[in-house]
Amino acid sequence: MSDTSFPFRPATEETPLTRRLLIGVAVLGLALLVFAPLAAVFTEALADGWAAALASLGNHDARSAIQLTLIITAIAVPMNAAFGIAAAWFITKFDFRGKAFLITLIDLPFSVSPVVAGLCIVLMFGANSLVGGWLVAHGFPIVFALPGIVLATMFVTFPFVARELIPVMIEQGRAEEEAALTLGAGGWRVFWTVTLPNIRWALLYGVLLCNARAMGEFGAVAVVSGKIRGQTATMPITIEMLYNEYLSVAAFSMAALLTALALLTLLLKTALERRHADALAASHRH
Repeated sequence: MSDTSFPFRPATEETPLTRRLLIGVAVLGLALLVFAPLAAVFTEALADGWAAALASLGNHDARSAIQLTLIITAIAVPMNAAFGIAAAWFITKFDFRGKAFLITLIDLPFSVSPVVAGLCIVLMFGANSLVGGWLVAHGFPIVFALPGIVLATMFVTFPFVARELIPVMIEQGRAEEEAALTLGAGGWRVFWTVTLPNIRWALLYGVLLCNARAMGEFGAVAVVSGKIRGQTATMPITIEMLYNEYLSVAAFSMAALLTALALLTLLLKTALERRHADALAASHRH
Protein backbone atom coordinates (compact mmCIF):
# COMPACT_ATOMS: atom_id res chain seq x y z
CA MET A 1 0.00 0.00 0.00
CA SER A 2 1.51 3.33 -1.03
CA ASP A 3 2.00 6.12 1.45
CA THR A 4 -0.09 9.18 0.44
CA SER A 5 0.62 11.29 3.51
CA PHE A 6 3.01 13.48 1.51
CA PRO A 7 1.88 15.10 -1.77
CA PHE A 8 3.85 14.21 -4.85
CA ARG A 9 6.04 17.03 -6.19
CA PRO A 10 8.37 16.73 -9.21
CA ALA A 11 12.03 17.13 -8.36
CA THR A 12 12.33 20.16 -10.66
CA GLU A 13 9.31 22.04 -9.30
CA GLU A 14 9.85 24.52 -6.48
CA THR A 15 7.44 25.03 -3.63
CA PRO A 16 5.32 28.23 -3.63
CA LEU A 17 7.46 29.62 -0.81
CA THR A 18 10.66 29.00 -2.77
CA ARG A 19 9.20 30.66 -5.86
CA ARG A 20 8.19 33.73 -3.85
CA LEU A 21 11.65 33.94 -2.29
CA LEU A 22 13.36 33.69 -5.67
CA ILE A 23 11.07 36.34 -7.17
CA GLY A 24 11.66 38.57 -4.15
CA VAL A 25 15.44 38.24 -4.44
CA ALA A 26 15.29 39.05 -8.17
CA VAL A 27 13.07 42.11 -7.61
CA LEU A 28 15.27 43.30 -4.75
CA GLY A 29 18.40 42.92 -6.88
CA LEU A 30 16.81 44.88 -9.74
CA ALA A 31 15.63 47.57 -7.34
CA LEU A 32 19.08 48.03 -5.81
CA LEU A 33 21.20 47.68 -8.94
CA VAL A 34 18.98 49.16 -11.66
CA PHE A 35 15.93 51.12 -10.53
CA ALA A 36 17.50 52.94 -7.58
CA PRO A 37 20.48 54.29 -9.61
CA LEU A 38 18.14 55.33 -12.44
CA ALA A 39 15.87 57.14 -10.01
CA ALA A 40 18.87 58.83 -8.40
CA VAL A 41 20.17 60.05 -11.76
CA PHE A 42 16.89 61.68 -12.78
CA THR A 43 16.25 63.03 -9.27
CA GLU A 44 19.65 64.74 -9.13
CA ALA A 45 19.25 66.05 -12.66
CA LEU A 46 15.98 67.77 -11.70
CA ALA A 47 17.15 68.91 -8.26
CA ASP A 48 17.04 72.57 -9.35
CA GLY A 49 14.11 72.14 -11.72
CA TRP A 50 13.64 71.51 -15.42
CA ALA A 51 14.92 74.94 -16.39
CA ALA A 52 18.32 74.40 -14.78
CA ALA A 53 18.64 70.93 -16.28
CA LEU A 54 17.79 72.12 -19.79
CA ALA A 55 20.07 75.14 -19.43
CA SER A 56 23.00 72.89 -18.48
CA LEU A 57 22.42 70.85 -21.64
CA GLY A 58 22.24 73.98 -23.77
CA ASN A 59 25.72 75.39 -23.15
CA HIS A 60 28.45 75.06 -25.77
CA ASP A 61 30.42 72.23 -24.13
CA ALA A 62 27.34 70.11 -23.52
CA ARG A 63 26.05 70.58 -27.07
CA SER A 64 29.49 69.76 -28.41
CA ALA A 65 29.64 66.55 -26.37
CA ILE A 66 26.18 65.47 -27.53
CA GLN A 67 26.98 66.25 -31.14
CA LEU A 68 30.31 64.43 -30.98
CA THR A 69 28.73 61.34 -29.43
CA LEU A 70 26.04 61.20 -32.10
CA ILE A 71 28.61 61.68 -34.89
CA ILE A 72 30.83 58.90 -33.54
CA THR A 73 27.85 56.58 -33.22
CA ALA A 74 26.65 57.45 -36.73
CA ILE A 75 30.08 56.52 -38.12
CA ALA A 76 31.03 53.52 -35.97
CA VAL A 77 27.73 51.63 -36.03
CA PRO A 78 27.24 51.44 -39.84
CA MET A 79 30.90 50.53 -40.34
CA ASN A 80 30.70 47.78 -37.74
CA ALA A 81 27.48 46.58 -39.34
CA ALA A 82 29.27 46.29 -42.70
CA PHE A 83 32.30 44.58 -41.13
CA GLY A 84 30.06 42.28 -39.11
CA ILE A 85 28.14 41.18 -42.20
CA ALA A 86 31.38 40.59 -44.11
CA ALA A 87 32.94 38.62 -41.24
CA ALA A 88 29.81 36.51 -40.70
CA TRP A 89 29.54 35.82 -44.45
CA PHE A 90 33.18 34.80 -44.70
CA ILE A 91 33.01 32.54 -41.64
CA THR A 92 29.73 30.82 -42.43
CA LYS A 93 29.89 30.49 -46.21
CA PHE A 94 33.48 29.28 -46.65
CA ASP A 95 35.59 26.49 -45.17
CA PHE A 96 39.21 27.37 -44.45
CA ARG A 97 41.96 26.74 -41.96
CA GLY A 98 42.02 29.04 -38.98
CA LYS A 99 38.27 29.65 -38.84
CA ALA A 100 38.16 29.04 -35.08
CA PHE A 101 41.08 31.44 -34.61
CA LEU A 102 39.26 34.12 -36.62
CA ILE A 103 36.16 33.74 -34.45
CA THR A 104 38.39 34.11 -31.40
CA LEU A 105 39.82 37.34 -32.83
CA ILE A 106 36.29 38.68 -33.33
CA ASP A 107 35.59 38.02 -29.65
CA LEU A 108 38.85 39.68 -28.57
CA PRO A 109 37.28 43.08 -27.69
CA PHE A 110 35.08 41.29 -25.16
CA SER A 111 38.13 40.13 -23.19
CA VAL A 112 40.53 43.05 -23.66
CA SER A 113 40.12 46.06 -21.39
CA PRO A 114 38.94 49.15 -23.32
CA VAL A 115 41.74 51.12 -21.67
CA VAL A 116 44.29 48.70 -23.14
CA ALA A 117 42.64 49.07 -26.55
CA GLY A 118 42.90 52.84 -26.32
CA LEU A 119 46.54 52.62 -25.30
CA CYS A 120 47.29 50.41 -28.31
CA ILE A 121 45.75 53.02 -30.61
CA VAL A 122 47.89 55.73 -28.98
CA LEU A 123 51.04 53.63 -29.44
CA MET A 124 50.20 52.93 -33.09
CA PHE A 125 48.93 56.33 -34.19
CA GLY A 126 50.30 58.77 -31.63
CA ALA A 127 52.48 61.69 -32.67
CA ASN A 128 55.60 59.82 -31.50
CA SER A 129 54.91 56.77 -33.67
CA LEU A 130 56.09 56.40 -37.26
CA VAL A 131 52.63 56.31 -38.83
CA GLY A 132 51.09 58.79 -36.42
CA GLY A 133 53.95 61.26 -36.81
CA TRP A 134 53.59 61.20 -40.59
CA LEU A 135 49.84 61.73 -40.37
CA VAL A 136 50.22 64.62 -37.93
CA ALA A 137 52.84 66.24 -40.17
CA HIS A 138 50.39 66.09 -43.07
CA GLY A 139 47.47 67.47 -41.07
CA PHE A 140 45.62 64.22 -40.36
CA PRO A 141 45.98 63.51 -36.62
CA ILE A 142 44.42 60.30 -35.29
CA VAL A 143 44.97 60.50 -31.55
CA PHE A 144 43.26 63.37 -29.69
CA ALA A 145 40.98 63.81 -32.69
CA LEU A 146 37.77 62.37 -34.14
CA PRO A 147 39.42 59.50 -36.11
CA GLY A 148 41.03 58.06 -32.96
CA ILE A 149 37.76 58.19 -31.03
CA VAL A 150 35.97 56.44 -33.90
CA LEU A 151 38.67 53.75 -34.07
CA ALA A 152 38.44 53.15 -30.32
CA THR A 153 34.65 52.93 -30.45
CA MET A 154 34.72 50.59 -33.42
CA PHE A 155 37.17 48.26 -31.72
CA VAL A 156 35.07 48.00 -28.58
CA THR A 157 31.78 47.49 -30.43
CA PHE A 158 32.98 45.34 -33.33
CA PRO A 159 31.83 41.90 -32.02
CA PHE A 160 28.16 42.77 -31.45
CA VAL A 161 26.91 42.57 -35.03
CA ALA A 162 29.12 39.66 -36.08
CA ARG A 163 28.23 37.55 -33.04
CA GLU A 164 24.51 38.05 -33.69
CA LEU A 165 24.79 37.10 -37.36
CA ILE A 166 27.12 34.09 -37.22
CA PRO A 167 24.74 31.69 -35.37
CA VAL A 168 21.81 32.72 -37.57
CA MET A 169 23.73 32.23 -40.80
CA ILE A 170 25.14 28.90 -39.63
CA GLU A 171 21.65 27.59 -38.87
CA GLN A 172 20.25 28.79 -42.19
CA GLY A 173 22.99 27.01 -44.12
CA ARG A 174 23.96 27.59 -47.73
CA ALA A 175 21.13 25.85 -49.58
CA GLU A 176 19.17 28.95 -50.56
CA GLU A 177 22.24 30.85 -51.77
CA GLU A 178 23.44 27.83 -53.77
CA ALA A 179 20.01 27.44 -55.35
CA ALA A 180 19.98 31.12 -56.35
CA LEU A 181 23.46 30.80 -57.87
CA THR A 182 22.37 27.70 -59.78
CA LEU A 183 19.48 29.70 -61.26
CA GLY A 184 21.94 32.28 -62.55
CA ALA A 185 21.86 34.99 -59.90
CA GLY A 186 25.09 36.91 -59.28
CA GLY A 187 26.80 37.29 -55.93
CA TRP A 188 25.38 40.72 -55.09
CA ARG A 189 21.88 39.71 -56.18
CA VAL A 190 22.06 36.64 -53.96
CA PHE A 191 23.12 38.81 -51.04
CA TRP A 192 20.38 41.44 -51.48
CA THR A 193 17.51 39.07 -52.33
CA VAL A 194 18.33 35.95 -50.29
CA THR A 195 20.90 36.49 -47.55
CA LEU A 196 19.97 39.96 -46.28
CA PRO A 197 16.21 39.26 -45.91
CA ASN A 198 17.04 36.14 -43.89
CA ILE A 199 19.35 37.96 -41.47
CA ARG A 200 17.64 41.36 -41.31
CA TRP A 201 16.19 41.01 -37.81
CA ALA A 202 19.35 39.58 -36.30
CA LEU A 203 21.27 42.38 -38.03
CA LEU A 204 18.97 45.03 -36.57
CA TYR A 205 19.28 43.42 -33.13
CA GLY A 206 23.07 43.53 -33.33
CA VAL A 207 23.01 47.12 -34.57
CA LEU A 208 20.91 48.18 -31.58
CA LEU A 209 23.34 46.53 -29.16
CA CYS A 210 26.28 48.11 -30.99
CA ASN A 211 24.58 51.52 -30.88
CA ALA A 212 23.97 51.35 -27.13
CA ARG A 213 27.57 50.34 -26.45
CA ALA A 214 28.98 53.01 -28.75
CA MET A 215 27.11 55.84 -27.04
CA GLY A 216 28.22 54.78 -23.58
CA GLU A 217 31.87 53.89 -24.25
CA PHE A 218 34.26 55.56 -21.81
CA GLY A 219 37.53 53.68 -21.23
CA ALA A 220 39.03 53.50 -24.71
CA VAL A 221 37.70 56.93 -25.69
CA ALA A 222 39.11 58.51 -22.54
CA VAL A 223 42.60 57.35 -23.52
CA VAL A 224 42.59 58.42 -27.17
CA SER A 225 40.52 61.61 -26.90
CA GLY A 226 42.68 63.62 -24.53
CA LYS A 227 39.45 64.86 -22.88
CA ILE A 228 39.60 68.24 -24.62
CA ARG A 229 36.52 70.12 -23.51
CA GLY A 230 34.32 71.21 -26.39
CA GLN A 231 36.38 69.26 -28.94
CA THR A 232 37.02 65.61 -28.09
CA ALA A 233 34.96 65.15 -24.93
CA THR A 234 32.04 62.77 -25.53
CA MET A 235 28.98 62.56 -23.29
CA PRO A 236 30.43 59.99 -20.82
CA ILE A 237 33.68 61.95 -20.55
CA THR A 238 31.82 65.23 -20.08
CA ILE A 239 29.78 63.65 -17.29
CA GLU A 240 32.97 62.70 -15.47
CA MET A 241 34.49 66.16 -15.96
CA LEU A 242 31.38 67.96 -14.70
CA TYR A 243 31.05 65.68 -11.69
CA ASN A 244 34.70 66.18 -10.74
CA GLU A 245 34.08 69.92 -10.87
CA TYR A 246 31.12 69.53 -8.45
CA LEU A 247 28.63 70.65 -11.11
CA SER A 248 26.15 68.01 -10.03
CA VAL A 249 23.07 69.25 -11.85
CA ALA A 250 24.95 69.56 -15.16
CA ALA A 251 26.61 66.16 -14.71
CA PHE A 252 23.38 64.35 -13.83
CA SER A 253 21.44 66.15 -16.57
CA MET A 254 23.92 64.85 -19.13
CA ALA A 255 23.76 61.41 -17.48
CA ALA A 256 19.95 61.50 -17.62
CA LEU A 257 20.05 62.30 -21.34
CA LEU A 258 22.50 59.48 -21.99
CA THR A 259 20.32 57.15 -19.91
CA ALA A 260 17.25 58.17 -21.89
CA LEU A 261 19.04 57.35 -25.15
CA ALA A 262 20.06 53.96 -23.73
CA LEU A 263 16.50 53.28 -22.54
CA LEU A 264 15.18 54.16 -25.99
CA THR A 265 17.57 51.63 -27.51
CA LEU A 266 16.44 49.07 -24.93
CA LEU A 267 12.78 49.68 -25.78
CA LEU A 268 13.51 49.21 -29.48
CA LYS A 269 15.40 46.00 -28.67
CA THR A 270 12.50 44.69 -26.54
CA ALA A 271 9.95 45.52 -29.23
CA LEU A 272 12.11 43.75 -31.81
CA GLU A 273 12.36 40.65 -29.62
CA ARG A 274 8.58 40.51 -29.10
CA ARG A 275 7.58 41.05 -32.71
CA HIS A 276 10.22 38.82 -34.29
CA ALA A 277 10.98 36.22 -31.62
CA ASP A 278 11.09 33.33 -34.10
CA ALA A 279 13.54 35.08 -36.39
CA LEU A 280 15.83 35.88 -33.45
CA ALA A 281 15.56 32.49 -31.76
CA ALA A 282 18.60 31.06 -33.52
CA SER A 283 20.90 33.78 -32.21
CA HIS A 284 19.53 33.45 -28.69
CA ARG A 285 20.22 29.73 -28.61
CA HIS A 286 23.98 30.31 -29.05
